[in-house]
Amino acid sequence: MKKIYGNRQLLDILSGMAASGKTAHSVIISGEKGSGRKLAAKYYTQALMCESPSDGKPCGVCNACCNIEKDIHPDVIYPEKTGKLGNFSVSTARDVIADAYVRPNNSSGCKVYIFADCRHVDTRTQNTLLKLIEEPPEYAYFIFTCDSKAEFLSTIVSRCVCFSTSPCTEEEAAEALVESGFGQEEIRAAVSCFHGNIGMCESYISDEGVRKSVDLTKSLADSIIRKDEYALCVRLFSLGREREDVREQLSMLDKLVRDAAVLVKDPGGQTIGCFREGAAALAKSVTAYQSARLHSCIEKAWRAVESNVSIPLALTALGAEIMEIVG
Repeated sequence: MKKIYGNRQLLDILSGMAASGKTAHSVIISGEKGSGRKLAAKYYTQALMCESPSDGKPCGVCNACCNIEKDIHPDVIYPEKTGKLGNFSVSTARDVIADAYVRPNNSSGCKVYIFADCRHVDTRTQNTLLKLIEEPPEYAYFIFTCDSKAEFLSTIVSRCVCFSTSPCTEEEAAEALVESGFGQEEIRAAVSCFHGNIGMCESYISDEGVRKSVDLTKSLADSIIRKDEYALCVRLFSLGREREDVREQLSMLDKLVRDAAVLVKDPGGQTIGCFREGAAALAKSVTAYQSARLHSCIEKAWRAVESNVSIPLALTALGAEIMEIVG
């Protein structure tokens, strides 16, 4: 079983529920991408199905634990996302409902459905699942992982036990990366960008696309600092037309703006973004109020993209607003 760094309190609660027999049938685990929410979901599943648990903690070596770790357990189901937006459809929800009433094959008597990376799940899908979540078969469990529980209707949230992942320390992240076999230079670069987020640190090292996103964030910051509207627009247009790519990039830019606001007040403050030097340079040219306005206009641009506004149009408006604020 893969070692899980950080989130000790969350893991203790999950194993405590399993040990006491007071397990939650519906769970929401929220946290930023790469923070360990999927690992926590898998850990809870192993705690439910482990053949030789110790105080509710999965052994990590039995057939059930190993099969869950390898994603090949027949009674652990990851419902598929479909459609242009890559989401859980009403049809998928109905398939889950039908399957949930088929008894499990394993000796633990559990059947677990893990809805991973929930984002903007259609309200019709949520309403279709509502009755099943409210009154599940005694052997059925439902785990949802997401950025925030705000992704769900209040009726869903009220029927789930909600947990949040917490960031690891940079030291823990570095230790985890060493264990994964990465070199010290790679680790230093990754941790400087993504701090205690182990998943994103690993992606930075292994995924060229993530490194390009970091470089683009740095270029966007440089354009804002130099108040170069043309360069800013060119770089914003380079984000493309895929909503998920735009969301990730705007999120990284927003963290940099947040860091600038912190550094305006405290030059030694802790940062969470991928470019502390850029945030420090931006902090010298904007006030905390301007940083707050930059955050608002980035948030507004993403809401426009979410609402199906033309992505180039939304990004053009964002560039103009940024220049108006810093100009």
